Amino acid sequence: MVTTDTPFRVTRYYCKAYYVFISLFFCGILSQLANIRPCIQKVLDSASHILIAKPEPMQKNSPVIGIYIIGDEILSGKRQDAHLSFVIDALKRRGLQLNWANYLGDIPEQITASLKTSMSRGDIVFSFGGIGATPDDYTRQCAADAAGVPPERHPGAVAEIEAQYGEGAYPKRVLMADFPKGATLIPNPVNRVAGCAINQHYFVPGFPQMAHPMVEWVLDTYYSHLFHTQDYIETSILVMDAGESQLIDLMNYIVEKYPELKIFSLPKLDNRRTTELGVKGAATQAKTAIDEIKQAVSKLGFPWENL
Repeated sequence: MVTTDTPFRVTRYYCKAYYVFISLFFCGILSQLANIRPCIQKVLDSASHILIAKPEPMQKNSPVIGIYIIGDEILSGKRQDAHLSFVIDALKRRGLQLNWANYLGDIPEQITASLKTSMSRGDIVFSFGGIGATPDDYTRQCAADAAGVPPERHPGAVAEIEAQYGEGAYPKRVLMADFPKGATLIPNPVNRVAGCAINQHYFVPGFPQMAHPMVEWVLDTYYSHLFHTQDYIETSILVMDAGESQLIDLMNYIVEKYPELKIFSLPKLDNRRTTELGVKGAATQAKTAIDEIKQAVSKLGFPWENL
């Protein structure tokens, strides 16, 4: 005879058996985990190393390079600028491009504001003129103001001036050794009156004979890792018998289709109404775009030739 509590005893039996099974199961897992724990720790250690590793600094592959040409003598026409064409050529020979150029008069507020803006962008900038010792040479003080540091006399610059001029370095020539605090020197191969550099801004004299070798020294010393590394070409054709107005729709189409490229057109005032039409930018896109331009110009019925 089975009493009324038999089902409950059976249920309790199965519950105990279930708990025993579960306990044995987890004990087995724990024992296995104990065996593989060293392996797990190695994996975690490796992962931890990966997670805390510092990223490599990003290399600036497409630098923005600009120039300031400073001095009222340029704006008044008393001196002709020789720096713009030189910098364009010096950069081009190294596979680099000039992105912008500004002419500034001897107005300290404008010079300081311009320098502060380009310093904040992180541009590479060459500044020509205004680092002499006369009252109209504002660039050194403006550079210090733009960088937010005081001017101070640079011992290395003093030594160079003294080596060149001896006692004649004092009391006036030595003023040209007053640079923004923390600036480094740019050697002058002509008269040893150094230029200075701060925040990727390079200040050189207005005299081309001094300034140009100083600029090349800066490029070769600090930026040789950027030479001929840019994915950049400029390619164009010469379109005959067409004015710019007849090519505007085509140019707008190219601009819309290839927004990363720059398109340009240079008309010539000649009997055939010739226009140089081209693009510049990443090589693959530029080659594709110029091929499309050639086909479109032919469809428009205008002769053209490669440049």
